[in-house]
Amino acid sequence: MSERVVEVVPEAGLHARPASKFVETVNEYDATVEIARAGDDDLVPAGSMIAITSIGAKCGDEVRLVAEGEDAEAALDALEGVLTTPEEELTET
Repeated sequence: MSERVVEVVPEAGLHARPASKFVETVNEYDATVEIARAGDDDLVPAGSMIAITSIGAKCGDEVRLVAEGEDAEAALDALEGVLTTPEEELTET
């Protein structure tokens, strides 16, 4: 199991386009990924748009990512990239 704490950079936080890109990225990897606000033990499935938006992560908040599986580290690397990319750059990809 791998774990990482990442600061949310997109201005919209984990809502709308950034959340959609996040879920899309999760589903590209052979790993089970969960997410929670840093300091919160209630992890939710990172592959669910509803679950992602329910944690209410805003720009500047830190989130904890936990991944398990063959692609766990690669998934965390990619998700960190999504979370640390400004929203206007996410729409270009």
